[in-house]
Amino acid sequence: MSQSIGESTGTFMLSKEIDLLMSERAKLLRVAGAAAQFVAVMESRSLPEKVATEAEILAESVNALPEDTLKDALVSISTTTAA
Repeated sequence: MSQSIGESTGTFMLSKEIDLLMSERAKLLRVAGAAAQFVAVMESRSLPEKVATEAEILAESVNALPEDTLKDALVSISTTTAA
């Protein structure tokens, strides 16, 4: 069976959208990984009071990530820092 031009275009557009989403996911995983690493080593008591609320939000957000996502995020930064 041959594909119509519309089906080919639709498949191409879907493929490009998936590529875009995967690229965005990779970038977000790096951000989450860096945030998780920062939260792990930060000394919350030594932070200036002006950033305490944001640091708390960051820590809560990292802790709320599903375990698999957090593992992927940490792997994403460990592979870039090791290179």
